[in-house]
Amino acid sequence: MNSILEDKIALLPEKPGVYKMLDDTGTVIYVGKAKILKNRVRQYFQSSKNHSPKVRAMVSHIADFETIEVHSETEALSLESNLIKEFMPKYNILLKDDKHFPYFRIDLKQDFPRIEIVRRVKPDGATYLGPYIVGPSVQEELRLVYDLVPLRHCKKNIAHMQARGERPCLLHHVGKCCAPCSGRITRAEYHAYLNEAIRLLNGKSGDLIPYLTQKMQEASDALDFERAALLRDKIKAVSALREKQVAINASELAADVFAVDSLNDARMVFALFVRGGKVIGTHAFPLEGDGDDAPSEWLHAFLLQYYGQDGIEIPPLVLLAESCTDMPEIEAWLCERRRKKVSVNVPQRGVKHQLTDMAKQNCKALLEKNDRIRTREWERGEGALAELSGILGLDEIPSRIECFDNSHLMGTNTVASMVVFRDGKPDKTAYRHFRIRSDAGGDDLIAMQEVLTRRLSGDGELPDLIVLDGGKTQLAVGVSVLTELNLSHIPICALAESDEIIYLPEQDDPILLPRNSAPLHLIERLRDEAHRFAISYHRNLRSKSALYSILDSIEGVGEKRKRALFDAFLTADAIKAASLEDLAAVKGMTTASAQSVFRYFHPDKK
Repeated sequence: MNSILEDKIALLPEKPGVYKMLDDTGTVIYVGKAKILKNRVRQYFQSSKNHSPKVRAMVSHIADFETIEVHSETEALSLESNLIKEFMPKYNILLKDDKHFPYFRIDLKQDFPRIEIVRRVKPDGATYLGPYIVGPSVQEELRLVYDLVPLRHCKKNIAHMQARGERPCLLHHVGKCCAPCSGRITRAEYHAYLNEAIRLLNGKSGDLIPYLTQKMQEASDALDFERAALLRDKIKAVSALREKQVAINASELAADVFAVDSLNDARMVFALFVRGGKVIGTHAFPLEGDGDDAPSEWLHAFLLQYYGQDGIEIPPLVLLAESCTDMPEIEAWLCERRRKKVSVNVPQRGVKHQLTDMAKQNCKALLEKNDRIRTREWERGEGALAELSGILGLDEIPSRIECFDNSHLMGTNTVASMVVFRDGKPDKTAYRHFRIRSDAGGDDLIAMQEVLTRRLSGDGELPDLIVLDGGKTQLAVGVSVLTELNLSHIPICALAESDEIIYLPEQDDPILLPRNSAPLHLIERLRDEAHRFAISYHRNLRSKSALYSILDSIEGVGEKRKRALFDAFLTADAIKAASLEDLAAVKGMTTASAQSVFRYFHPDKK
């Protein structure tokens, strides 16, 4: 996980929302929803011990992520489903079934209807409520309603049961069914219960909690603690129901929703794209340019540029969080381009206002997050460089810093690495590996002398600061090489291993960097990156050497063919598993040499 991802995770809000995981090409590979965005997204980048193989595979491809804040978990789940259908991410499996959102269906024409969960609205005269959130949460919501209203649960034929005089089930005896099967309730009484259930499912439970609270207090005063406890549980059920109760807009609303905001020198338009009453996508548009224009001017310029592009769909409704300049003219222009009616307005209430408010909220949150990330990047990069320059007594702030490290195994395969940080950030295109040519025999000083000499003797851009992973002895080698090459003007220092101590030339006392300081973190990132780069190269050479030592004993396989086999198969196990045809197909291999290799690994086969 890189530093930018760390900053973005640290700045995530403790609010519900949806997150999109992106790979290094910007492709959405996963969409998920969270009750608390900060907690959920952070889980992916913590220890992988408890992750499933699918999650580990997905996390290994994450290069960036985006989030969308919403008002409730219900909206987050709805938006998650819409975005999955839109992007079809590789790692979203369970939600790719393209199911419809669930509704509650109640057929009020029946005498004693039950509440059903369906996924399609039919013109059958029944009452449909929703659509609501998908999955187990719908079942949970229905269970809460059943806890509050004693409606029938079963699918049995009530008329037949009444004719046979059947006794009520256990649910009636625990107070969760009014038992219409036994004829103990009339149609009118049952429909009164149904109306109460519909009010609850529609979110109209505002007066119920005070009523239940009063009854609970009365039962407690009368020492009827069993009834008081039952009423207490019902109050909890109503409260839980109200938290879950934000139904998705079931209309066929099609609109583009825009909000504009600014922070410091950054300006942004945030867009929600709504089709079929659902948010199917979002996009942030940073605005560039100088001047102190009002937000209404920014929005006017944005709408002209955005809808002026070829191939942009213009919906029948454009919703703005605030007015833009010349809004009637913009509306007329959009009507002309669409060749149909287009309305541009600033809603003040209802679902449309909720959408503009959501866009405004996300615009502000994204600007604040980007600003904090930029501040942290400056503190970690250029700010840390400026502070480090003062600590080291440099005349100028170094732009290009090169850090060197060695690696070997018991004196064999000695290698060195050079990593480059430019303006406090890794410049991986400038990294270099060095395979030590001299017989260093595990002597880091000989290896460092060679690698510094080779690096500084050639052409190319010279560093503004050299950092060596080692103590005073490594520093002495570095100073000696700079002197021999007449490059003593290049600043150099050495970082003691696993300590926060920096050694400088001609200075007896080392510098102890403050813990958790930006300069210390910069130096540590340099050292860790150089160490990682050296170790990875060393392991690669060791694997080559192990493979080459095996191939050396095969007749008819020389240096060129060893190289060709290594490039084709990488490991001895892969060569052993290869067929004779695969071996012969390698460039430079003949049938005879392929047979030699095959017989070496498979002596029992002809």
